[in-house]
Amino acid sequence: MIKKCLFPAAGYGTRFLPATKSIPKEMLPLVTKPLIQYGVEEAINAGCDTIAMVVSKYKKSIEDHFDNNTDIQSSINGTSKENLLNPLNNIIENTTFSYTRQLEMKGLGHAILTGQTLIGDESFAVILADDVCHSQNDSVLSQMMSIHEKYPQHCIVAIEEIPLKNTNKYGVISGEEIENNLFRVDNMIEKPEPKDAPSNLAIIGRYILTPDIFEVIKNTSPSKGGEIQITDALLTLAKKGKVLAYKFDGKRFDCGSIDGFIEATNYFYEREARDEI
Repeated sequence: MIKKCLFPAAGYGTRFLPATKSIPKEMLPLVTKPLIQYGVEEAINAGCDTIAMVVSKYKKSIEDHFDNNTDIQSSINGTSKENLLNPLNNIIENTTFSYTRQLEMKGLGHAILTGQTLIGDESFAVILADDVCHSQNDSVLSQMMSIHEKYPQHCIVAIEEIPLKNTNKYGVISGEEIENNLFRVDNMIEKPEPKDAPSNLAIIGRYILTPDIFEVIKNTSPSKGGEIQITDALLTLAKKGKVLAYKFDGKRFDCGSIDGFIEATNYFYEREARDEI
């Protein structure tokens, strides 16, 4: 079973300036929980007990969030607010967190390679915290874990259908459907213009990667924007028939955009309001 989940979390989050001048994008709250906690909860729900984070020197508050705060805890002990920290405290007590710094912003592929020291030589999951997903039943990563059990030698990416006009915002795949909603990838392109897109199936921020991806990334040249793209590295493995794409069951919010963040905030607020009735 996969036990480690990697969170690339070193980016600047410039679309949310000035808020992200001093607050990491991953710490922006959806209602009362920061974005990254939603991702960590999904990883734990999928069976991971080790969370590895690639951060920068500006992201200390992420580490602080997943650590004890005895001053706050003592101030709410015995009050009606005491239970508000219980879910987070349970995560802290039962999960191992490790951190490493990405010294240069060279793309998602480079961020994942930076995390190799925390992952070692084993398959692992990757969650991008600004893609927040919600499913009525199994989480998106749990769904992907089930596929990994059947295809343990393959990398798996989560995909969803998008309007063709938006392909220049995503990595886009094409492939043969080998099971319901599961595709063997034969091509993938990073942010193609609509006229060049191989389909309207876009990769979102959930991956299961085999350890050979690290060596592939090391031999992947920078492309768009001078960055090392994980899409380009995965294409190398896709040409060997070793990448699957899964059209997941659930709803995904692009919280890396202001519109998506507001949509997610309203969605989760309404869910919490219904639960309290």
